[in-house]
Amino acid sequence: MNGAFISELLLSTVRMATPILIVALAEVFSERAGLVNIGLEGLMTFGALCGFLACYISGSPALGVFAGMAGGVAMNMIFAFCTITLCAEQIVYGMALNILAPAVAAFMYRVYFGINASLPQGTKMQTVAIPVLKDIPFIGKLLFDQTPMVYFVYLMVVLSSVFFTRTKLGLNYKAVGEYPRAAETLGINVILYKYIACVICGALCGIGGAYLTTCYVNTFSEGVVAGRGFIALSAVIFGRWNAGGVLLACLLFGFCDALQLRLQINNPDTPYQLFQMIPYIATLVALAVFGIRKIGPKSVGLAYRREER
Repeated sequence: MNGAFISELLLSTVRMATPILIVALAEVFSERAGLVNIGLEGLMTFGALCGFLACYISGSPALGVFAGMAGGVAMNMIFAFCTITLCAEQIVYGMALNILAPAVAAFMYRVYFGINASLPQGTKMQTVAIPVLKDIPFIGKLLFDQTPMVYFVYLMVVLSSVFFTRTKLGLNYKAVGEYPRAAETLGINVILYKYIACVICGALCGIGGAYLTTCYVNTFSEGVVAGRGFIALSAVIFGRWNAGGVLLACLLFGFCDALQLRLQINNPDTPYQLFQMIPYIATLVALAVFGIRKIGPKSVGLAYRREER
């Protein structure tokens, strides 16, 4: 437990919290509009595959991130049409995404690469250091010598917080998830807002998946998401549907993930499965402690039908 160990642990915490935070923000935007989407794991997986393919073919990680975003939006439009237009059960179709999206991703991967013993390698996104700030002792490398994706997600936290609390558009957005019937009487197009929420959710989930295959590692394999979508769901509850709270929750889960990797390295004689449980145990504890009182949007998970009174 020296200074170098703590520094590397915190640096890994930031890297590992980033994809969870991106996807947790996606779920915040979805649930604030009254849509509970448990298909985050599937959307991340499909975004990871799209991002990796684009990066592998073009050699550009940035193009891979945009491809992941587009793939996430396209896949989430299935959920949007079924739950908004057809008013189907949101939990059921969210679970369907978790089955469909990884299967489609695995099929596309095998069609393009075939069945190989080795994993193809793409181009990994490089870090971009911010001059002067990167030289600040301890926190310089931690906060200001990261990939552009890390800067993007923490900027999104600030913008999301301002959007939901300081803008009229954000208040209208929240009204759709709280009292859609009342929002409609005020001239707010509830259906449009819900579709916009699905676009944002799909885009951010796709970016989160693409981060894994363009910034975190430079390859794709089945199971690359490793439950991060479900951890993001719990982070939303833990963070009380608030961007700042979600940030703290994701940093906690990222810290647990980074810690378990280092415990594996430092304790080779101990079964590694014991350490791998740490992030998931932390998730269960967080849900048990902070998920007792649900204070989310009042109409989340409920289908909205304009013709009903």
